[in-house]
Amino acid sequence: MAELLRLPAEKLYEEELEILRKEDSGTVPAGWAMSPRAVFTFIAGGKAGKKDILPKYIGNKRLIEMAIATLVTDRALLLIGEPGTAKSTLSELLAAAIHGDSGKIIQGTAGTTEEQIRYSWNYAMLLANGPSREALVKSPVYRAMESGTIARFEEISRCSSEVQDALISILSEKSMTIPELGEEVSAVRGFSIIGTANTRDRGVNEMSSALKRRFNILVLPAPGDIETEMDIVRKRVGELSTQFQLQSELPGEELVEKVVTIFRELRAGMTLDRKEKLKAPSGVISTAEAISLLTNSMALSGSFGSGRITEEDVAAGLQGTIVKDEEKDRLVWKEYLENIMKKRGAEWRKLYLACSEMNQS
Repeated sequence: MAELLRLPAEKLYEEELEILRKEDSGTVPAGWAMSPRAVFTFIAGGKAGKKDILPKYIGNKRLIEMAIATLVTDRALLLIGEPGTAKSTLSELLAAAIHGDSGKIIQGTAGTTEEQIRYSWNYAMLLANGPSREALVKSPVYRAMESGTIARFEEISRCSSEVQDALISILSEKSMTIPELGEEVSAVRGFSIIGTANTRDRGVNEMSSALKRRFNILVLPAPGDIETEMDIVRKRVGELSTQFQLQSELPGEELVEKVVTIFRELRAGMTLDRKEKLKAPSGVISTAEAISLLTNSMALSGSFGSGRITEEDVAAGLQGTIVKDEEKDRLVWKEYLENIMKKRGAEWRKLYLACSEMNQS
């Protein structure tokens, strides 16, 4: 059997989930697989009997508690934040822990239709026999309602206002009408929706106040300090290294710190010591991008280098990550190299030279 590129959270952490369910002594809400405290332990880390449960989301633990508490009630949950703040990861982990199923997903885009939220039809069967249950194609939301589980709605604000409005009656009435069959589907206890929205998408399709009222909204902040962001980067890079069986050593502490420093400074438009203002690039400079950069650097080093990441490996990735707009971003990156990185002394010298060479190519 072919090895899957990416396992859903309920498969990836199957052993931990089984132990947590076995050791769970808390009150389990109707339709849930484990208690709220066990869900929290799965996400934030802790102990289940003698088993160490590794943390999977590094951030404010109170936010995790608030997210879980929301889903205990009949309220839907909306996670908002900058790119790279682990909105989708937290959404997947919650669904995996609560119901053992994170796969009922709608990916919001400009092309998402109302039928993808409610239901559609197998048109061959529809034309042959008319509307019937057999011809009905159920959406992830429909399937979550009838099974009492969670549907995940990614990037809600990328959908048109008409599509967003289709959610209002579902979230308010907890039911869905099928006029073609003269039927109504009522949600089974345990049903909820976890939505995500990107703060960079403000102005694309603003969510109406009516829809926002149907959600409990949690804002997931970018890592507040460099140590937290480095922890996130190290953890995720280590996981990806194992997943892709990269033939390279993990990046050293100094290299991780340099990459995270560059990203935080360009993202904030200011050096960490707040002494110099910087121009910000046009693209997203998120924690997720830093993880991708270091993972690709490991792949480069393992496949074509010594198996130990060099400044040249990182420089190649930095160039592509930061310079998205050739005219504007190349100038921003050059100014950062000459005005900031070059002046940081011997320990930054190799990376500066490698980046300068890439910027001239």
